[in-house]
Amino acid sequence: MSNENREIVEVDLAERSYQIVICTDELSQFAGIARRWLDEFAHWKSETPQAMIVSDSNVAPLYGQTVLENLRNDGWRVELFVIEAGEASKSLASTGKIYDALVESQADRKTCIIALGGGVVGDLAGFAAATYARGLPLIQLPTTLLADVDSSVGGKVGVNHPRGKNLIGAFHQPLGVFIDTACLQSLPERDYRSGLAEVVKYGVILDAEFFEYLEEHVDRINGMNPEVLREIVSKSCRLKADIVEEDEFERSGLRAILNYGHTFAHAYETLCGYGELTHGEAVAIGMVDASCLAEKMGRIDTHVVDRQKKLLEDLRLPTVLPENVSLSPETVLSCMKLDKKTVAGRLRFILPTRVGHVEVVPDVPEKVVQQILEQRLSRK
Repeated sequence: MSNENREIVEVDLAERSYQIVICTDELSQFAGIARRWLDEFAHWKSETPQAMIVSDSNVAPLYGQTVLENLRNDGWRVELFVIEAGEASKSLASTGKIYDALVESQADRKTCIIALGGGVVGDLAGFAAATYARGLPLIQLPTTLLADVDSSVGGKVGVNHPRGKNLIGAFHQPLGVFIDTACLQSLPERDYRSGLAEVVKYGVILDAEFFEYLEEHVDRINGMNPEVLREIVSKSCRLKADIVEEDEFERSGLRAILNYGHTFAHAYETLCGYGELTHGEAVAIGMVDASCLAEKMGRIDTHVVDRQKKLLEDLRLPTVLPENVSLSPETVLSCMKLDKKTVAGRLRFILPTRVGHVEVVPDVPEKVVQQILEQRLSRK
């Protein structure tokens, strides 16, 4: 910890190692930290580093000018590119627009892409950085809790395909991640809640003590206490970094545990249409689905399911699909088979054995999954 308002999480990936800075009310310090990260990447100090900030129509009016002026005052040559807010912008068409802007600005391979926004911006800008000129340096500057604890950390970037979420992507580690928790104050409450689902996920899959901490601090989490926010963000980032360090490219299977609840969630997001559910809402529902599946298979008892459900509900997250959504088990199963976690058409799930530990379970029988879907989709 550098001071009482800052935490540092180190992500050790050899030559791709980087820092995650978690602070409060320190956005004015971003330019100096970003310059250091870029200097270390480029192995030379430039008096006029070049960057393109990619943001969206919601975030840019709030923080775009602040970050732009902060960088320019530090001697950067920088432009701001703004996309329309929303999941629909996470597309190849939007990627092409970023490419056009980079060409127009005469970007070179040391031009830094700065992703200022939530998960859509981070994934899209990261994918553009990974693919333009065979790779540009990237800095993540997330402004949502979901991006803070999930999408900004680990190097997975990409865009959606009409048939599935995140089907087109790459691994591209950032130079660093700068998280100012004060940005969370401007979030709509629904988006803040969405991020809490991923925080709960880390407790379920990796750390029973962290899960208990969340249970014990529900009121302060709901009240956005700054100290508690830094704690839950830094702990979540540390837990994810530990996994990424062991399985950066998702080859050993260890990193797959980060997808707990996501097989159900991605199917719901795709079938409901992007926007009906936030990602975190879908993950919250998907985690309860997965725990019910684990209980059905005899891997956990009802108490584990109930603890997850209670914590999610206490954090004001949904645990079943909305009443206006009607999906058949067959439709959901069909969509699941397109998921990247499915191998040769065989369903594979991340399932808990207790709070704090999950396992990859291959070849889960379709009949059992269908039974859980029938139960859960009927909201019983």
